[in-house]
Amino acid sequence: MNKLDAMGKEALGRVEELVSASKLNELIRKREDADKKLNTILWVLAIIGAVAAVAAIAYAVYRFFTPDYLDDFEDDFDDDFDDDFFEDEKEPEAAPAE
Repeated sequence: MNKLDAMGKEALGRVEELVSASKLNELIRKREDADKKLNTILWVLAIIGAVAAVAAIAYAVYRFFTPDYLDDFEDDFDDDFDDDFFEDEKEPEAAPAE
């Protein structure tokens, strides 16, 4: 009987080792899965950031090289309005004394 009790305890010890090892493996697998998900999220965010940076650079280059037509319009607008329109409001000059 003693021999059977020793074998039973040994078998129970091995089962406990297997259970603890499987729990550790399960925890390690869960951690690996979480790391994979985190890694995937980081890659997606990195790609989105790179695309946004390229778009911002392209927009800046476009704005730099596109001529500003409003400046030309304002220059033409200023030239049309001289002080000639307001000559009638000025006081007439005094006649030269004789």
